[in-house]
Amino acid sequence: MKTQGHVNIDAAVSTPYRFTSRLDVRLSYRWRDSPDHSWTFGSITFQHEVDTRPDYTLPVPKRKPSRAKQEDELQEKLYRVWDHLRSSAMHSLREYLKSGRDRAAIPETFPVTTDSYTRGLNNYSTQFWRDQP
Repeated sequence: MKTQGHVNIDAAVSTPYRFTSRLDVRLSYRWRDSPDHSWTFGSITFQHEVDTRPDYTLPVPKRKPSRAKQEDELQEKLYRVWDHLRSSAMHSLREYLKSGRDRAAIPETFPVTTDSYTRGLNNYSTQFWRDQP
């Protein structure tokens, strides 16, 4: 657990064995107003649907990769996106809790917002307290 005053965020997030285009990161946390108060527990699940359409900005390979190679590359891409989602989610939750905002207002689930240009995650994707477009 990482401690921020009287706030703890569980940093032990299990990596999925296999990834799909729907990625979820569940973070558990707890807080108390002072050492005399009991802990209050909560969790938030960040949800992201990865856009798996081809990236036409990349060069075309000379030979079409095998189906197994394509699947390996997809799993690697999905892992990188999941890991970015996990670290962004932890950072956003930590910043929200450190700022002293209403902890009871943290949603149970949050569908992350994606960048309209890249169709991927950006610095603001996991900020669940921002006004969403």
